[in-house]
Amino acid sequence: MATGPQTTTSETPESRRERFRNHFYRQVRWEDLDPAATAELIDRAAREDLEGFGFAEIANPSGDPTSELFLAAESSATATLTAREPMTLAGLRMIPAILDRFDPALRCENLTHDGQTAKKGTPLARISGPARSLFSAERTLLNFIQLLSGVATATRPFSTLLENSSTRLLDTRKTHPGYRALIKYAVAAGGGWNHRLGLYDRIMLKDNHLGTFRGSIQAAVAEAKTQRPDLPIQVEVDSVSQLPMVLEAEPDIILLDNFSASDITKALDRICGQTLTEISGNVTLETLPQLAPLGADFISTGATVHQSRWVDIGLDLEK
Repeated sequence: MATGPQTTTSETPESRRERFRNHFYRQVRWEDLDPAATAELIDRAAREDLEGFGFAEIANPSGDPTSELFLAAESSATATLTAREPMTLAGLRMIPAILDRFDPALRCENLTHDGQTAKKGTPLARISGPARSLFSAERTLLNFIQLLSGVATATRPFSTLLENSSTRLLDTRKTHPGYRALIKYAVAAGGGWNHRLGLYDRIMLKDNHLGTFRGSIQAAVAEAKTQRPDLPIQVEVDSVSQLPMVLEAEPDIILLDNFSASDITKALDRICGQTLTEISGNVTLETLPQLAPLGADFISTGATVHQSRWVDIGLDLEK
């Protein structure tokens, strides 16, 4: 992915805002992910099952003794991944790498694709190869796909509520530690948009920062523009009364944190297009219909991740 907009020598607040507008939303694609990082996660997951990775005492011998004892080395099997409830899919593109970690002889035929909504009973993929390896890989495979499809499934109704709006649904940095890239990919598969891939990709001035800064908000924003002209600057406010001072500082975007719908309306009227705007805090499927028509540029929520649940997917052995 591109690292961000490039600085220009001279620009107005309006041209600067337009330069950064696309920085605030993107949809992470599979091609944006680092294959080596994904392979490392898969390897750790496999080692958890096969050798007790993460515990002080590693298994010796390691492996899957149940499959080794009761399945002949030369036996083969075919199994189908099946949706046991309606869901939006994410993580199917991980299957080849997961199977390869356990046994390169395992093969997969994807019958569906990430981003697709599947009905209960839909066959998602067919896997075949050495029976021992297939059984050993089962839990690692399901853990990834059930988790990621759960996030995509939770995201879908949020994104559907905004599909006829100019306001975009954004995710947050509230992700499973170590899984951020995959989680953001799952949000995109569910129709959401990604921003804030990490601390590194914008200047974010929150109340905690401003409380320790010796100068004014205007000085803070000016310093940020001077020191990091390549990054957009966002300022968080928690009351309408803060807006005149913040608007005078000319940030690129203002975050309205935990505002009521009536105060959001007042704030957007006061801002009147001088900056981009983001609504955050208490964004749920119940509150989103009231927030969507207010006209903010973005609405962000972590609920699509931290309130998601694993979906039910089965690996059914074919006779």
